[in-house]
Amino acid sequence: MSWVLVVDDSAVVRELISTELRHQGFDVAVANDGVDAISVIQKHPPDLVITDVVMPRMNGYELCRWIKSDPRSQNIPVMICSIKGEDFDRYWGMKQGADAYMIKPCPPAEMLSAIDYLLSRSATSN
Repeated sequence: MSWVLVVDDSAVVRELISTELRHQGFDVAVANDGVDAISVIQKHPPDLVITDVVMPRMNGYELCRWIKSDPRSQNIPVMICSIKGEDFDRYWGMKQGADAYMIKPCPPAEMLSAIDYLLSRSATSN
């Protein structure tokens, strides 16, 4: 079973995304920000990271750069799910190494479709 790390400073958003993913059969861990996420990733790398952008201590762009620059985690797909929805935000997220960028509120069906795609792509490249 695939497991997903959900990174967001909003407890409500973490719970909404986590609940939907658990209903779909995923194992889920959560982190409040990029610093907490790094700690989780170093202990037990997830199959996928879903992160917000605007968070304290370390934002989602910084987290994405860290994941993609570390040889131990660089192959983990990263999906940014953020309220920052301008074309430049999406462009900047992809420049940081994000594999997908969704705008909040992320429709569950679209998010699940993107997750399935990223996990299948990741499985075939490993």
